[in-house]
Amino acid sequence: MNHFIAFKQSIKGIDLPNKFTYPFYYEPHHLAVMASEELQDYLVTQKIMKHSFGINTDSDEIGKMFGVLVVQNTKNEIGYLAAFSGNLENQHMLNHFVPPIYNILEKNSFFKKDNTELIALSEEINRLENDKSYLELKETVFKNKQLADKTILAEKNKLTKRKQLRNQFKKDTILLSKEEHDVLKKESAHDKFYFKELVCYYENEFINQQEELNVIQANLRNLKAQRVKKSNTLHQKIFDQYHFLNNKNETKSLVSIFAALNIQAPAGTGDCAAPKLLQYAFLNNLKPIAMAEFWWGKSGNSAIRKHKNYYPSCKGKCQPILSHMLSGIQLDDNPLLENLAKDKKIEVLFEDDEMLVINKPAELLSVDGKEIKDSVYSRLAKKYPKAIKHLIVHRLDMSTSGIMLIAKNKNTHKFLQAQFINRTIKKKYIALLDGLITENKGEIDLPLRVDLEDSPKQLVCFEHGRPSKTNWNVLERKDNKTKIEFTPITGRRHQLRVHAAHILGLNTAIVGDDFYGKKADRLYLHAGYIKFIHPLSKEIMEFSLEVEF
Repeated sequence: MNHFIAFKQSIKGIDLPNKFTYPFYYEPHHLAVMASEELQDYLVTQKIMKHSFGINTDSDEIGKMFGVLVVQNTKNEIGYLAAFSGNLENQHMLNHFVPPIYNILEKNSFFKKDNTELIALSEEINRLENDKSYLELKETVFKNKQLADKTILAEKNKLTKRKQLRNQFKKDTILLSKEEHDVLKKESAHDKFYFKELVCYYENEFINQQEELNVIQANLRNLKAQRVKKSNTLHQKIFDQYHFLNNKNETKSLVSIFAALNIQAPAGTGDCAAPKLLQYAFLNNLKPIAMAEFWWGKSGNSAIRKHKNYYPSCKGKCQPILSHMLSGIQLDDNPLLENLAKDKKIEVLFEDDEMLVINKPAELLSVDGKEIKDSVYSRLAKKYPKAIKHLIVHRLDMSTSGIMLIAKNKNTHKFLQAQFINRTIKKKYIALLDGLITENKGEIDLPLRVDLEDSPKQLVCFEHGRPSKTNWNVLERKDNKTKIEFTPITGRRHQLRVHAAHILGLNTAIVGDDFYGKKADRLYLHAGYIKFIHPLSKEIMEFSLEVEF
């Protein structure tokens, strides 16, 4: 019970919540906020960890996700538990924090032995791939192949021209003599023999070097295959050690939880703060009251994390586990299932026989969601049933307000969508950023892809991300906020939101961005301008819409 932490502040008079925190979208209960603030005070003053979390330093270290779980013990005392995701300073066990579900770093753990073998394999692969003689041989074989290909292609072109001349001679000669026919035949046979010999020459000329390179590369492939096999085996052995409790004292293994969903558990599953906190509570007869997770420190260069901001549990790793662990516990309602736009109207800015230009209100979906079936599409489909397959040309995020183009037929849809694909449509957005931007304008070029562990959020990925560019300029600075005009060059999902919030972008989230910043009364992002060519008249159409903030 040494991980039960009593509140330093008085909590007298604070009502306990009737239901436990819905972990995937929430605003933390006051007690969870108090517990988080006390944990943050501890992180500032503690002397045990040397990790800087990238705060006020030039260190490459980045922050960490922490969590608190407000609990009630058997004496009806209210306190809280603290945890961190993953490991800290290569440790899973630290004073003040609950233990992991399984400590792979303990002294006699199989992990150390197996991981040592993995490290040795990686070091051997790295040594071979960076060996000077291997790199020189690889470069030599590459250059020789280039030379051979260039020479063979040149000779092939010459022989092709000789063949063309022979064919032309045959065509121009009305009556070909036997001697002429034999000469042409011999020339053709000679050319074929010569080309075959040339190819054989180059194949034999560099065969020893190629075979030597093949042996090394085959060895590398074999070592990499061994590494993949050992890595998969190790992950499976680790996952076999993870078993999760719930309030009904039921236990499920990590393997069985993910097998039931027919999906593969990502690496690191089970080591997030939320499962650790709940596991410790159930093991020690503590009643979960409320939970919160927050980021402490500098954001990494991939997913967006802001110092001290609260974040929901991730869906990829935690949702399957928490669905089991929270079974039997009454949860707050999922706010994402509430239709916040049911009383909001779609404003028609322009309409003719081909299309509409509308003003989509904030919080209205562009198309139906899994749960909420109210959307621009569903509303307009009732009014224009003949256009039901062709209505939506492009989309705006649910929380974004502003201009959308709607097609009434197949040809219009195709014509308008082509303009989006070819980037000939001009769009501008207005956003209010939660901080002051010192520069006046610029371009953001950060490739994006979906966060596989927390869809539909996006992250920056220079390896697999799709190119994403945004131009911006400042319109106004007031009350520690900056009004920005965004001109997207590409049209990726959440592009403006990520480019605004990311540490390599403007590093300042849009006000009300509940994914990448802090929730407010709305997302302060508005599609305020569009310019396109009309599908029938071919006239240039422009529409501007005053911002609502």
